[in-house]
Amino acid sequence: MHLDFAVVADYALVDQSGKMSVLGIFQHIWVPQFPAMHPRLHLVLRLKGRRTEVGEHQVQIKLLDEDDTELLGGSGTVNFAEPPAGVTEIEAAAVLVFDVPFPRAGQYRFEITVDGERKANVPITVSQMPTAPVQPPPSTPQAPSS
Repeated sequence: MHLDFAVVADYALVDQSGKMSVLGIFQHIWVPQFPAMHPRLHLVLRLKGRRTEVGEHQVQIKLLDEDDTELLGGSGTVNFAEPPAGVTEIEAAAVLVFDVPFPRAGQYRFEITVDGERKANVPITVSQMPTAPVQPPPSTPQAPSS
C-alpha cells in the first residue's frame, strides 16, 4: 500500500464514480493575528495498492507543530473493494476536512500513517500578514493669501 499523493487544498470532493476534484492547493497560510483558526481546510489523499491488498487499512492523521506537539489528530479506516476482473491496481481517495488551529507563526505538518507505517508529511507554513504602513493624510493645498 502506498500514498500516491497528499495535498492541502481549499476544497476537494470525490464523486460517486470515484473521480477526485481538487481546488486551490497550497502550502502557505497568511493570517491577520495569532492564535488563528483556518476554517474548512481540506486534506486530500489518494492511496494505491495491489489487488492482493483488498480489504480494510488503518489511516492515522496528525497535525504537528515544529516542536512535534500534536495539535489535532484522528484515525479511521479505508476499505478497498475487490476490483473488476483484469484490474491489478486498486485505489481509494479520501478528503478530510478540518478547522485547523494555529497558535503561532511557524512550520506545521500533517503526518500521514497507513497501517502503522508513516507514508508522508504535508508541510504548511503559517505567517502573520504584514501590517500596511500608516499613510499621512493628503495635505490640502492652501490658497495664496493676498
